[in-house]
Amino acid sequence: MRIDILSVLPELLESPLNHSIMKRAKDKGLLEVHTHGLRTWAVNKYGQVDDYQFGGGAGMVMMCEPLVNAIESLSAGTTYDEVIYLTPDGERLNQRIVNQLSLKQNLLMICGHYKGIDDRVREHFVTREISIGDYVLSGGELAAAVLTDAIGRLLPGVLNDETSALFDSFQDDLLAPPVYTRPADFRGWKVPEVLLSGDPKKVDEWRHEQSLSRTRTRRPDLLDEDA
Repeated sequence: MRIDILSVLPELLESPLNHSIMKRAKDKGLLEVHTHGLRTWAVNKYGQVDDYQFGGGAGMVMMCEPLVNAIESLSAGTTYDEVIYLTPDGERLNQRIVNQLSLKQNLLMICGHYKGIDDRVREHFVTREISIGDYVLSGGELAAAVLTDAIGRLLPGVLNDETSALFDSFQDDLLAPPVYTRPADFRGWKVPEVLLSGDPKKVDEWRHEQSLSRTRTRRPDLLDEDA
């Protein structure tokens, strides 16, 4: 998979995309991530990519021209399955969306900044708009890093144990069950006996019950009790 990220501040993406699982994905040749500084396509020698908004109001807007030139330049060499704009008013990111995007080959992400991007870019080029939550960040770079990480870890061969991702929270609309490791008894706090039983069926049943209970308590909105 290839992911291109278009940003005013691409250096913000360097650390989260070059360590841990993302580094492993890239080292294995399973994921390519390319960051592009929007100022490469600036409208003048001063690197301008933003301007005042028509109609007045506080805050600058990312200009149409550099964004369109950047998208068209990148699209000349790569056919994108989705052009994604990271924005607070996009559809809220969830595991279903991540699963869908992990099946794509080429993605282009646009990181918003300032008051956002000229809406004509959204109208004519963006195919999907995604938010990582109901709050506002200084820019879309952290959101792009979150989305890239969520997608990258699902690619076959990235995780050492590929079944691990299948039991993550939200994969089946349930929160993950409690997990424990050694020692089995720490300060008198003991691991549930069923996990020490060596009976896979009982362990699976216990984990499912715990997932249901935890979801019902913490995120009842995920459950369709009438289904």
